[in-house]
Amino acid sequence: MKRVSVRLTPEADEACEYLVRKASDSKQEETILNAFHQKIELIKNDVHYGNPIAKRLIPSEYKNKYGVKNLFRVELPRFWRMLYTLTAGNPGVETLVIVIDIIDHKKYDKIFGYKK
Repeated sequence: MKRVSVRLTPEADEACEYLVRKASDSKQEETILNAFHQKIELIKNDVHYGNPIAKRLIPSEYKNKYGVKNLFRVELPRFWRMLYTLTAGNPGVETLVIVIDIIDHKKYDKIFGYKK
């Protein structure tokens, strides 16, 4: 069985740090952070855990900045979303999960071009 490694982009890392800072004072952020950690464990067990996003809907920002060819969405509490992609780490040995972003619903709608 292939080993699964998880990495965060700077954007995802920044969002995670924000949630960590706020979690001690806010139940909402604590809930989102705990769910994020639970979802990471689920993804380590099944890399296709999230909902796949159609290739034509992958934001060009992600394609250009990170070379994303596949994208998965995981729903978090309070309408937050985690977006991740899969790549080969060490070929044949490792699958690399890259968490692209952890975002609230408003930012998610903006990135995907959804209007109110």
